[in-house]
Amino acid sequence: MIPMSLNEIAAVTGGTVKGDGTVRVTAPAVINGRESEPGGLFVAFAGDRADGHDYAEQAGHAGAVAVLGSRPTALPTIVAEDARAALQALAAEVAGRLRGQLTVVGVTGSQGKTSTKDLIGAVLAGAGPTVAAIGSANNELGVPMTMLRADADTRFLALEMGARRIGDIAALARLCAPDVGVVLNVGLAHITFFGSRWGIAKAKGELVEGLAPGGTAVLNADDPAVVAMRALTDGPVITFGTAEHADVRVVDLELDRLGRPTFGLRTADAEVRVALPLIGAHQAHNASAAAAAGLAVGIPLEASAAALAGASLSKWRMELCELPGGVTLLNDSYNSNPDSARAALDALAAVEGGRRIAVLGGMLELGEESEAEHRAIGAYAAAKADVVIAVGEEAAVVAEGAGTRGIALADNNAAVDWLRGRVLAGDVVLIKASRAARLDEVADALGQQDG
Repeated sequence: MIPMSLNEIAAVTGGTVKGDGTVRVTAPAVINGRESEPGGLFVAFAGDRADGHDYAEQAGHAGAVAVLGSRPTALPTIVAEDARAALQALAAEVAGRLRGQLTVVGVTGSQGKTSTKDLIGAVLAGAGPTVAAIGSANNELGVPMTMLRADADTRFLALEMGARRIGDIAALARLCAPDVGVVLNVGLAHITFFGSRWGIAKAKGELVEGLAPGGTAVLNADDPAVVAMRALTDGPVITFGTAEHADVRVVDLELDRLGRPTFGLRTADAEVRVALPLIGAHQAHNASAAAAAGLAVGIPLEASAAALAGASLSKWRMELCELPGGVTLLNDSYNSNPDSARAALDALAAVEGGRRIAVLGGMLELGEESEAEHRAIGAYAAAKADVVIAVGEEAAVVAEGAGTRGIALADNNAAVDWLRGRVLAGDVVLIKASRAARLDEVADALGQQDG
């Protein structure tokens, strides 16, 4: 964050300083007091289960020098009527002050946002100091928190933008109109909130509509609903994917024994070979999006290829671990929807080994399509795996869809017990579910077992 006094922050946010207004904030803002840094700002919210203001002292012990909240605390505090709106106003001000030096890249889509954001962050970091969203910080709090990590040295800002309703992405884009907007796909994720694919497409298209004047839209050439977003902008458009007409096209894809892709990225003027240290053929598609975003900001294809070769992903996204006893674990437990589940199952099938075991939890927010989609994933999993374990009530129908290969287990403890008693050396285990299922607990338990 750029240094600002509490008096300056109060003027920007419309708040009132309680305490010493000359105190200067010089480090990023956080909403978890334990994550505060020396010189940082602790943003406190009063929720139904906990009141962040009660943790101001904790934040102070960790280094925070001030609080932004809705009532006074033990630390100097900017008191605002709406702490969330104040946080967003502060982020918009900081980004606005840096705008002459800062190039902003936004990414959205029904799935793959975080992984692609990570790849975009790697490409941008190869060209200059970059701030990218941590994990899936993509909502009305996560985006401004990411923006506030930018400082006078930052050249690139990579923002992930999610939505649960029409207007969410438009509101995020107003905080800091992106110079580049990457739209990955229109799938079924969160269809409960949008009602239809048309509603999801409308929500994702808000990123294209919210671009800065002259901004570049980077669109998935393989998804007709995304390609149609070309009509939402008068600015430049770069497409990516496997389609013949893609401006940045994935060609000659190969997978090694661990399912890691090597492929070409081809444009009208050049072609480079990329070896990704990531699992799954779908990551090649994500990499083409990252390279297209790089071209949009002037990063040559060759430089993007070099950066992608050293890229890594956020936690619990296709993490490959060798467990005691010679078992290979693919931990993709952060989130799930029908499209990402199929991609993960494809990755499982590509990894060489003995039996392939898919441990699948529920996929949330699928609305009326939930039972049918879970059953379909079970059938798809049965074609890719030798054993399909469905964990929890939401996922029980997955086991039905998997037929004779399906096993329904009540909860995470039951899944751990089954796996510990039956996995063998050489087996490959995929763990995949929506975040609420907390299947990361299963992965952790397997990793802690004795060899």
